[in-house]
Amino acid sequence: MELLNEYIGAFAGFMWGPPLLTLLLGGGIYFSIYSRFIPFKYFRHGLDILFGRYNDPNDPGEITHFQALSSALASTVGLGNISGVAIAIQMGGPGALFWMWVSAVVGMSTKFFSCTLSILYRGKDDQGNIQGGPMYYIENGLGKKFKPLAILFSVAGLFGCTVIFQSNQLADIIRTQVFIPNGWFMESEQTGNLIQGLIMAFITSLVIFGGIKRIGRVATYMVPVMVVLYLFAGLLVVFNHLAEIPSLFGLILHDAFTGDAVMGGAVGAVIIAGMRRALFSNEAGLGTSDMAHGAAMTKEPVREGLVAMIEPFIDTIVVCTITAIVILASGVWEQEGLNGVTLTTTAFVKELGSFGFWLLLAAVLTFSLSTMMSYSYYGSKCSGYLFGTKSIFYYRCFYVITIVVGAMITIEVVINFIDGMYAIMAIPTIVASVMLSPKVMKEARRYFANL
Repeated sequence: MELLNEYIGAFAGFMWGPPLLTLLLGGGIYFSIYSRFIPFKYFRHGLDILFGRYNDPNDPGEITHFQALSSALASTVGLGNISGVAIAIQMGGPGALFWMWVSAVVGMSTKFFSCTLSILYRGKDDQGNIQGGPMYYIENGLGKKFKPLAILFSVAGLFGCTVIFQSNQLADIIRTQVFIPNGWFMESEQTGNLIQGLIMAFITSLVIFGGIKRIGRVATYMVPVMVVLYLFAGLLVVFNHLAEIPSLFGLILHDAFTGDAVMGGAVGAVIIAGMRRALFSNEAGLGTSDMAHGAAMTKEPVREGLVAMIEPFIDTIVVCTITAIVILASGVWEQEGLNGVTLTTTAFVKELGSFGFWLLLAAVLTFSLSTMMSYSYYGSKCSGYLFGTKSIFYYRCFYVITIVVGAMITIEVVINFIDGMYAIMAIPTIVASVMLSPKVMKEARRYFANL
């Protein structure tokens, strides 16, 4: 296992080198400048679309704008916000949060372009159902000669869109905060993890075999509740440390350009940590949420692009920042031996006591389960594209098994494997979005001229 982890770690490190960081950041900056920041100017219009002002039940698609955003947020607003931020601070210091912000701002433009393309170049599966996502806009927008890029994205998506990270971290918090204090499964930790994995797999199965419509309905109820619940807990801590907030932001900005908290001043390590965790959290440029938005009921591609760009703002600028402030204000980020969700849990317990613990545990359960439900749709679409719709049932069975596996393996293997798959998925998504960006702007000019 150690040798396997070493190979997977080396693979993830290679994939997340300067070329990919340049592609992600450079792509987002290109989209922002090329569009003349138009998406940001119509942020309010995006909210109007989101809340149903332009809904038409006769439009093609399967779910509403709000359900599409909720389905996408169910996967983005999750343990990436609770555990991912903690890992970013642990690996890159407080300055990693600044680079998460940078990634989110340019990621808003990236999502506008990629999710507009998901509607603009929707395709059909072998059953004649409308489908959207990077694999379809690569093939339909760029032509058949670029199909290898679509296949590359889909193959990486089969594995990258599993939720071994979520099941791993949920099992970790229950084991450390519930099992161990009560003396349960002390003699056999793996047995406890196996039982947790089986329970998670069973609950997820009840929803995912119903398809995107059921996922969308469940996410519509779960996502707003989980966001409000988590933000309430975080804001309680923020209000308790209002006087310290300016100095904490000063620490974040200073460390972002000095790297004092990591490796004796390795700024590159800070940037990489922030960018990797930001992509894991808001998925801008990854291509996953493009598949959810591709199922939206609309005839106007630009509308879905405007709705999609709200995601990085909610996910990273709001939710991740609250998590980081809680961790930094509590001071636990400087303690040895804490990582991932355990670090965030320790911070909340220190600040809010048992109330903070139970509130966070409820948020973690909701975040994890909603992500597990949403991600199955992404992997299913990749499987359907590669092997036909008949393969989707078998992929969902495989997906459920990975939930159990994720609960039983180490976090290092999980993080490196998922990061490696994400890197592969990001390459065709960004490349295709850049190549098709003139098509998006042509559509945007038409839409805004008639608004």
